[in-house]
Amino acid sequence: MHPFKKINKNKIMRHLSFKTQFANKQNYKPEWFIIDAENQTVGRMCTRIASVLRGKHKPTYTPHSDAGDFVIVINADKIKFTGNKLDQKVYINFSGYPGGKKEELAKNLLVRHPEMIIERAVKGMLPKNRLGRAMFKKLFVYAGANHPHQAQKPAEFTF
Repeated sequence: MHPFKKINKNKIMRHLSFKTQFANKQNYKPEWFIIDAENQTVGRMCTRIASVLRGKHKPTYTPHSDAGDFVIVINADKIKFTGNKLDQKVYINFSGYPGGKKEELAKNLLVRHPEMIIERAVKGMLPKNRLGRAMFKKLFVYAGANHPHQAQKPAEFTF
């Protein structure tokens, strides 16, 4: 065939021969994963958790729907910070009122509410809309090794 020969337009396919399958409530079944946070670095672990909550670890990832899985994190009180973050990292809360700014060091927050460190890190990595809020509700963080989700038969998630 000559390279400059005209192509017959009737022979060109006018439709797609396949359709992209998006994850939705009808064809999506969430799984349950359990992650042991003992001796894990905060940021590296939380990025993997956010990825699982969004569903990016699956081939059916759909950015506009909640196709992620449930995540249970245990031993949040045994999490590790790298460098001097334990003594230097400051968590800030602001109520919106004058004088309503509260600051707390990471080592104090780790003693008082170890779950909050993981929750705040993961929440900052999710979308800032109603979809991100729905994804965040599928995260369960516990300071100790016990959790009340044995009935869901969570699978061990390894990094």
